[in-house]
Amino acid sequence: MNTSPSTALQATSSFYGEHPGMRLLRLALGTTERLWPALAVRVASRLFGTPLPLRKPGRPAVPPGHWRTERLAFEDAEITLYLPQAQPHGPTVLLLHGWGGHARQMLPLADALTARGLRPVLVDLPAHGGSRGRVSNLPQFARAIEYTTARLHAQDSAPHAVVAHSLAANAAAHAASRGLATGRLVLLAPPASPHEYTRLFAQVFGLTERTRAAMQRRIEAREGILMRQFEPPAVGPRIALPTLVVHDRGDRINRFADGEAYRDHIAGATLLATEGLGHRKILQQAEVLQAVADFVAVPALATTFAPAHAQTPANAGPAPSHRPQPLA
Repeated sequence: MNTSPSTALQATSSFYGEHPGMRLLRLALGTTERLWPALAVRVASRLFGTPLPLRKPGRPAVPPGHWRTERLAFEDAEITLYLPQAQPHGPTVLLLHGWGGHARQMLPLADALTARGLRPVLVDLPAHGGSRGRVSNLPQFARAIEYTTARLHAQDSAPHAVVAHSLAANAAAHAASRGLATGRLVLLAPPASPHEYTRLFAQVFGLTERTRAAMQRRIEAREGILMRQFEPPAVGPRIALPTLVVHDRGDRINRFADGEAYRDHIAGATLLATEGLGHRKILQQAEVLQAVADFVAVPALATTFAPAHAQTPANAGPAPSHRPQPLA
């Protein structure tokens, strides 16, 4: 099953509808758009860059005990790292949550990697989890990933792999296309088009195409990069890392076709398709965790992979419910 545009719109609408005040804000935005269009663009841009749910920054997202916290000042915000108290001697693996998420969501994967002798490092990206900041966006995510990786290198903890979920996967792919200093890349439920999400956002809040386009231009001008520069056709051909993409066929947030696009544009990439897990349960399902751990645990010198088309042919049927399709 693939996700239709109407399903994605429903999921986006539900996401914003769950938060108090959104209906009132939608009405206010509509009124402002008619009376003061320039202000509507500024307000929409701010809302687009505000992670929900709102949270109190500075409070660690990962419970203390097995983890120690390290805070990195970054731009006008902060990046929070959670490192294991017991220092495994295995390679470091950077784990990155998606938009509106937090490091705690990556704990099941951290446990699976630790069991394989790897050293997971959890991250709260700017304006998320325990990190300071009120607003963020995709370009900042990408810069934060590059900065965090460089910091770990400086601490002699160079990441052997980067594993990222949702929007962070989009950001990690962009960073990898710019030569991110790591050995392997795992993209979990990555979105393919930030432009498409601006369109869904505009539909949810009843914004005109004129306001949506102005909002996109405002964000691009401020960040100094176009949204299309993050899409698979732009980043994929420049990614030279062994890459695993994991995507559920019924993902209501990011379409399964998005995962296929990364598979098709990254040379040698493998797509692991799942069924019945949706957007977030892939972060918890035992067989997915095992597949990611297996992929990440491969020594850095082992770089031979089967072609992506041999893993998930276009005419492949659906996988068994709640189970990943086999990699071979």
